[in-house]
Amino acid sequence: MQRLGTPVYSSNEKFALFQPLTAPDPQIQGHPETTLRILATSDVHGHLLPYDYFNGKTDAGQGLARLATLVHRARAEMGEDNCLLLDNGDFLQGTALTDLTARPGHGWRGRHPVIRAMNHLHYDAATLGNHEFNFGIDWLETTLTQARFPVICANAVRALGATPRDDTPFLPPFTILHRTLQDRDGIARNLRIGVIGLTPPQATTWDHGHLAGRLALRDMVETARAWLPAIRRAGADVVIALAHTGIDAGPDRPMMENAARALARLPGLDALITGHSHRRFPDPDHRETPGADIGAGTLHGTPCVKPGFAASHLGMIDLHLAHTRDGWHVTGHRTTLHAASTITPCPQLERSLARAHAHTLRLTRRPLGESRAPLHSYLALARDDPGLALVNAAQRAALVAALKGTAHAGLPVLSASAPFKTGGRGGPGHYTDIPAGPLRLRHLADLYGFPNTLCGLCVTGAMLRDWLERAAICFNRISPGVADQPLRNANVPGHVFDVIDGLGYTIDLAAPARYDLSGTLIAPDARRIRDLTHDGRPVRDADRFVIATNSYRAWGGGPFEAMAGHALVHSAERPIREILADHVAATGVVAPAPRKTWRFAPMPPDTSVLFVTGPGLRAYPSDIAALGAEETGVDDRGFLNLRLPLDSTHTLANPRAHAYIRDREVGAGRHLANPVRSGRKQP
Repeated sequence: MQRLGTPVYSSNEKFALFQPLTAPDPQIQGHPETTLRILATSDVHGHLLPYDYFNGKTDAGQGLARLATLVHRARAEMGEDNCLLLDNGDFLQGTALTDLTARPGHGWRGRHPVIRAMNHLHYDAATLGNHEFNFGIDWLETTLTQARFPVICANAVRALGATPRDDTPFLPPFTILHRTLQDRDGIARNLRIGVIGLTPPQATTWDHGHLAGRLALRDMVETARAWLPAIRRAGADVVIALAHTGIDAGPDRPMMENAARALARLPGLDALITGHSHRRFPDPDHRETPGADIGAGTLHGTPCVKPGFAASHLGMIDLHLAHTRDGWHVTGHRTTLHAASTITPCPQLERSLARAHAHTLRLTRRPLGESRAPLHSYLALARDDPGLALVNAAQRAALVAALKGTAHAGLPVLSASAPFKTGGRGGPGHYTDIPAGPLRLRHLADLYGFPNTLCGLCVTGAMLRDWLERAAICFNRISPGVADQPLRNANVPGHVFDVIDGLGYTIDLAAPARYDLSGTLIAPDARRIRDLTHDGRPVRDADRFVIATNSYRAWGGGPFEAMAGHALVHSAERPIREILADHVAATGVVAPAPRKTWRFAPMPPDTSVLFVTGPGLRAYPSDIAALGAEETGVDDRGFLNLRLPLDSTHTLANPRAHAYIRDREVGAGRHLANPVRSGRKQP
């Protein structure tokens, strides 16, 4: 017997309805029963239509238009009054449809396409994700006026008070939705559903330039604990949390970014919608997560769903309710996820977005220049990457121009950028792959996928070395002389791997990572960054530079220090993507060639790593050959696996590396050697 929501194909590829609901045994015998169905999306990131604007192709696996078909069928099965449709944030940013068409200056005159789609689907409520702040407070407020549904957020406030209840709200902290439900005896009964919204407090760091002095964010758990009793007092029979936060194994701590487990333990909460980390729940990945029951679909006993990324899944929680003399009681639940991958898109929603789609195609197909070589990110975590070199060149040129005539004009200018599409949770197709030939706006939007702005920081050599140590946590520790060790730390996203153009350095994988993903120092004696040079000379701790980077990184995004508070010398308002487009247009013909910036330190013979990448790399056999790599097959997720040798034959970039191999000592579980290149100790 199929699970609820599993599509059944007939010969004409139409879907059967969802299976009828099987009622659980009531915990309160003899009282009227009914079911409230909660439908949830999260981290849609502007993926509305089954089309990828970056590569100009139909996207077969995701999109809100596909989920719309599931929504219609779920409502038809249960009855519209018994269904809620909620969004958990990060809906206004993420594709060319949202980041170009919907932004001022690109000629679009209609509603924001995402708001139009959500209005069309009759969403009941939504909360803010951190990416809703990417374009500034004024833009966000104006855009949200187009919504015909309440947008709520309890912990994003205009001013902090003594307690969360005393804060000056930016949006309503919660809403009460009213439903008249038919019980199983056919009697109509009123139900009041309280919905609270929460978003990660780290948004004040990630979008500091937009939010500083205008918006504050509280701890999500502290905020929910204060508001949940008030929502009950306001008359809510059932309370749902829209929490734009992931599921972290713990321990609990103040101002958590991923606070779902702590929220699930709060009294007075009947259901929890989570997101932010682009993962799914219930899912086997959370089998070992404390408090998670993936069979029951609960987190510490609270029904919970996390519906993936880019409208890949629709989350569904069926709450079974019984009505007694003292009100409604939750007597059972069922939590499920329903994939969009095989679902036919809703034609009505596609028609409603047709004009915005056409406008986006005109924008993204506009040629800006030409590339003499392909630009792809399949090997961005294994070698110097031409795409990153192009981004860094654009950032550097813009900062050099901005610093003319200032006190910092005479300092060496560097540039830092990271690859944004390196597989991971995005899947084997989540890579940039731009062919040689015309460079169009869609290609550059693919190369630089976020609306970050340019910042310039005045830094020292010691700060640069620390910066690179934090970037190098992307890799696992590798034991010399051992074959086929996994190279990439699967828990660290690829966009942490900043490459600093203008320097030369070696990454020693035999050393443990100095930091963890939160930026906490975990191995004070560890150093992965070796041979740090600028213009062929060793970089000293006191040397001064100016570095071009993005606003997210400058204010401490990821495991990095927030340097902008004390080191900012330039801040631009234009997105880096526009700076990149101007650079390509001014250059005309681009000849991508990575600078010799970084390399892995050579290890003894027979040392090799397994590198996971997209199967699209097979179109570039010369790039595979240049690494001395060989294929080891495609895994069950669809990723291509390469064996990369790390011996001196393949990694040696200068003759001193031979001495490096001889001088290393690796003890049992200890990194003993700390070789010196420049005649002085590493800091």
